[in-house]
Amino acid sequence: MAAASDRVFKLLVLPGDGIGPEIIRETLRVVDWARTAGLRIELSEGLAGGASIDIVGAPIAEDVVEQALASDAVLFGAVGGPKWDHLPRAQRPEMGILRLRQALDLYANLRPAVCFDELLDASALKPDLIRGLDILIVREATAGVYFSLPRANEVGPDGQRRAYDTQAYTEAEIARVCRTAFELARTRQRRVCSVDKANVMETGALWRAVASEVASDYPDVELSHMYADNCAMQLVRRPAQFDVIVTDNLFGDILSDAAAALTGSLGLLPSASLSGLGQGGRSRGLYEPIHGSAPDIAGRGVANPIATILSFALCLRWSFDRADLADRLERAVRHVVSSGVRTPDIAHPGVAAVSTIEMTDAVLAALAAE
Repeated sequence: MAAASDRVFKLLVLPGDGIGPEIIRETLRVVDWARTAGLRIELSEGLAGGASIDIVGAPIAEDVVEQALASDAVLFGAVGGPKWDHLPRAQRPEMGILRLRQALDLYANLRPAVCFDELLDASALKPDLIRGLDILIVREATAGVYFSLPRANEVGPDGQRRAYDTQAYTEAEIARVCRTAFELARTRQRRVCSVDKANVMETGALWRAVASEVASDYPDVELSHMYADNCAMQLVRRPAQFDVIVTDNLFGDILSDAAAALTGSLGLLPSASLSGLGQGGRSRGLYEPIHGSAPDIAGRGVANPIATILSFALCLRWSFDRADLADRLERAVRHVVSSGVRTPDIAHPGVAAVSTIEMTDAVLAALAAE
C-alpha cells in the first residue's frame, strides 16, 4: 500500500436532485473508508441543478464554481426532474454541469462500459457478444456543437420558425483529447478508434486529420477510423472489437449511452471528466454516475449507489493519486456483485433486492474483509 501523504485533497460534493443526495450520502461513507486508509480529504458541499435553482435562481452559483476551481475534484450526484422542465433551456438544471465542465476546462469525458459476467442476461444482446466487455469512450466535452456559437431558435422574415447550431473545433481542442485517449490506451489494449463524420462534415475531416497526426507520436498504439453511424452499428453488432473510442462532444454523448446500454446495468457505470492526465495521477476532475436523477424512485431508498461509488474510485485513481485504493474499491464492488447482492434495478426475478444503504454496507464489508 502506498505511504500516506501529508497532502490534503479538497473534494467538493454536489448532491444535486432526485436520487443524487441518497447516492452521494452513501458514497461519503466510502470516502470515510478512504480516510481511514490514510488519505487526507477536506470535504465541502454545494448546490447544483434544480436544488440550486430553487435556492439561488440559477443551476449553479458563481461561488460554487469558485469552490470547484479551488478543489482537486468534484463528486456529483445527478440533476434534473419534471419540476424544472418548463424552464428555458439555458436555465435548466443540466446547464450547471456544462458550466462546471467549461469553467474547469474538463475537456476529456471518460465513460467506461464494462459488463459484469453475473449480469450478462440483463443485456439485450446475446451473452457471447458482451462477455468480458470493457470499452472506454473518451468524449471531447468542452467544445463542439454544445458550446459553439452562433446558435438560435427564431422566427425568420417569412414567418417560419428556424433553428440552427454551430459545430466548431480547433486543432488544439481535438489534439488534446486525442492525446488523452492514446495515453489511456497505453494502459489497456493499445487500440484507439477515432470516430467522426469526415465524409460529410468539415469538422469531421479536421478531426480525422488531427487524430492521425497525434497517432504518429504513439507508434505503439494502433489507430483506426470509423464513421459515427457505423460505430453505432458496430457497438451492437460486435462490441468486443473496441478498446478506446475517442470522438467529439455530440457523437460521444450518443455513443457512450449506447455502449452503456449494452451492459444492461446503467446503475453500475461511473464517469470522469478530466482536464487531461496530470502527473502522478493528480488531474482535476468531476466524477459522476452516468445515470440520471430518477425522480420516480427518489426518497424510496432503493437507488443503486454503485455507479457513484465507482466514480469515487476513478477520483482516487485520477485526482488523488491512490490507484491502490481505487483497485481495492473496484475489487470490493466486483465481489459484491459476484456474490449476488442486488438493488432492484439489477435484481433477477424472484431475488430479494437490497436497499441503497444495504448495498453500501456490502461494499464496506468487502473492503473490511480484504
